[in-house]
Amino acid sequence: MKLGTADFPKLRFSLLLAALMIGIGAGVVYVSRDWAKSAKLRLTAAQNERNEIVGKLQRVRGEESEIKQKSAMFNELRTRGVIGDEQRLEWVELLKDVRDQRKLIDLKYEIAPQRLLDANPVNGYNFFSSEMKLQLKLLHEEDLTRLLSDLRQRAKALIQVRKCAVTRLPRGGAESGTSAQLQADCQIEWITLHEMESSPSGGTVR
Repeated sequence: MKLGTADFPKLRFSLLLAALMIGIGAGVVYVSRDWAKSAKLRLTAAQNERNEIVGKLQRVRGEESEIKQKSAMFNELRTRGVIGDEQRLEWVELLKDVRDQRKLIDLKYEIAPQRLLDANPVNGYNFFSSEMKLQLKLLHEEDLTRLLSDLRQRAKALIQVRKCAVTRLPRGGAESGTSAQLQADCQIEWITLHEMESSPSGGTVR
């Protein structure tokens, strides 16, 4: 089929129309891609914002849980008598009570003056310690472990054993079955907490 001169205007119109349609199609594709990219960015921003909110909520819940745990711990310490002035007379009575209950053969002690453990307070509290040198005669090593367990459970202080040396005593000197076989020499820290505003002597602790 041959094209005449009269067909060129029609052909040019068709070509222009085709080019226009191609341009419109390309524009639609470009706009679609741009919209998809924008939508993806908006989705990412929304997810980041959500993650940030969730993270803050988790931190708040974690801090709330930590505060509750610390509050419960300090309430327990206060109930036990660990927070406040040291109760030396009660410590001595406790030692005598444990000695009698456990039927310990001999028990001697010496308590040093109270001292500040750390100049940096923890949650508004200062830690103080009174070191006790404890010496006792034992039939068995279990006597020592039971004594320390009783002190940890019942003392109005936190008990920290620095060291214990157990030595065997010479044979003889008492009736069989009742004589001590061992001697224990221990250093024990009796730790109490005091609010930062006041020290055990009534002065301000800085």
